[in-house]
Amino acid sequence: MHEAPSLASLGGWRALLANPGLVLNTWRHGGAVGRDGVGNQYFEERHATRPDGRARRWVMYAGGAREASLVPPEWHAWLHFTTDAPLSEAGRRDWQRPHQPNLTGTPWAYRPRGHDYLGGQRAGVSADYEPWTPDA
Repeated sequence: MHEAPSLASLGGWRALLANPGLVLNTWRHGGAVGRDGVGNQYFEERHATRPDGRARRWVMYAGGAREASLVPPEWHAWLHFTTDAPLSEAGRRDWQRPHQPNLTGTPWAYRPRGHDYLGGQRAGVSADYEPWTPDA
């Protein structure tokens, strides 16, 4: 199956102090499966403990951000047992764009014209709502 990762490959002492449970569990029970282009590391249990007989799978995010949208589609399919092996990034089509993280809730999130954060004003359009009044 997979070999046990070293403490250095798990992020060293800094990662151990930041998230001791994850690092110790990964060191004790996990086997390295691979790494994506962003630097996230993917692991699988060496001995399956799930009730359905499959081995648990998890990711250790690169850097400080622990955001699920940082997992590219190739690895998302593997994490959720859609595929038995991670998909190849080399098999991407020329029309497929590189992965972009979800920016919702950040200062860089999309805000349309008229959003409250942008002043709440926008130009009127013909489809704007006009309330019914009994006098009209």
